[in-house]
Amino acid sequence: MTKKKKTVGKTDADVILIGAGIMSATLGVLLKQLEPNLSIEIYERLDIAAAESSDAWNNAGTGHSAFCELNYTPEKKDGTVEIVKAVQIAEHFEVSKQFWSYLIEKGLISDPENFIRKIPHMSFVWGKKNVDYLKKRYDALQKCDLFSDMEYTEDTEIVNTWAPLIMDGRKKGEKVAATKMDLGTDVNFGSLTRDMFNHLKEQSNVSLNFNHEIRDLKKNKDGNWSIKVKDLETGDKRKRVAKFVFIGAGGGSLPLLEKSDIPEGKGFGGFPVSGQWLKCTNEEIIKKHHAKVYGKAAVGAPPMSVPHLDTRMINGKQALLFGPYAGFSTKFLKNGSFLDLPKSIKFNNIRPMLSAGLHNLDLTKYLIEQVRQSPEDRLEALKEYLPTAELKDWELEYAGQRVQVIKKDEKQGGILEFGTEVVSAGDGSIAALLGASPGASTAVSIMLELLDRCFKDDLATEEWQAKIKEMIPTYGKELAKDEALCKSTRQRTSKILKIDEA
Repeated sequence: MTKKKKTVGKTDADVILIGAGIMSATLGVLLKQLEPNLSIEIYERLDIAAAESSDAWNNAGTGHSAFCELNYTPEKKDGTVEIVKAVQIAEHFEVSKQFWSYLIEKGLISDPENFIRKIPHMSFVWGKKNVDYLKKRYDALQKCDLFSDMEYTEDTEIVNTWAPLIMDGRKKGEKVAATKMDLGTDVNFGSLTRDMFNHLKEQSNVSLNFNHEIRDLKKNKDGNWSIKVKDLETGDKRKRVAKFVFIGAGGGSLPLLEKSDIPEGKGFGGFPVSGQWLKCTNEEIIKKHHAKVYGKAAVGAPPMSVPHLDTRMINGKQALLFGPYAGFSTKFLKNGSFLDLPKSIKFNNIRPMLSAGLHNLDLTKYLIEQVRQSPEDRLEALKEYLPTAELKDWELEYAGQRVQVIKKDEKQGGILEFGTEVVSAGDGSIAALLGASPGASTAVSIMLELLDRCFKDDLATEEWQAKIKEMIPTYGKELAKDEALCKSTRQRTSKILKIDEA
């Protein structure tokens, strides 16, 4: 790493990755492919990789590609539908698929069927206003080659062939509409993450340390970072020194970013949102549904709470979930502390956090209503998508925690962001990832952005450029504006990932 070699002083590692989730796994593999001699140390406070937000049960969305998620295509005040974010996410997901295809081709990870399966992505709405919106959304997306294969219908018989359970028992004459993308996938990011870490730990100069918690971070005068680590099994504490640090600890990233004390991290806050699923326990019902069906979120609901009837493959078995139902907890991680939120409040972020709270009273009201829901209330929400649903066929499953980003805003004082945010030091020696959706599905693009910020000199070299283009053939090109390239890229990755056979 040309830039990082400018630091002086003894180090224990070139890179330290904090958190064993999809982000650290992706960055670790990318860096090892770009610079095989790098020494990397990975620290995770739990006893297994991908046990928090990357886990299949905890991840609110799998295979986000903006085909069906209506929150990525908001209707503007003038009645038109904004598709910019949907196009960006769809393109980023194609980047992820290219990277995973490279890993499969090179034998770096195991059979793709362990983590990715083909499954249709559907949007489904009812009522004239929502049907009009979905038609406008479809028309807008048809202008982009990434969505050219999308189907649209208002015919109930056709919807019934796509997803019979959502039409069974529905009122006759009810106006409905749906879109479908057969190119959709279900991705188990827990399995993918563990596959990548299994590859990494077999490489030279890489150590993967579970049951280790980062207690403090401090920048040394020589430009390196000192990290205080505690072994949670033995209680032993030690100091590790690295040239570059990545904080990819999910909801735990904000407190660690605050400990780093970098100017770029000032003013950030976090708003935790928890989630719950209704999990189907009736095998006959599970077998009858084969799609991810997304609807419209309630007013004031956070994006992670967009309701969907979701077919997934978890541990090799088909599952059917509905939700997620939002909740509130002061924990930043599913396995975190109730003191996480209070401890995160600092002098430099209290104004943005208070301001964001005042500007999001609808969200607060929504969360209170969600927390107070009874099993019967949850069933009524499910029946909007599955009219014949019975409570005996479903049980409640607790999902993971999300920490939405709160950042400074000159006009409002503070705003609540629902995307992801890379925060990095000016010298590129440390970076943290904050936020949630769409997260895992766009991890490769997010880490490429991080490389551009923190390894700019290296990224400009012919060696790194050539390697990145080997891993991601469309690097530097826009699939959304190149029909032939979009089509050929999808054909290639679908074949390698075996999603053209499903």
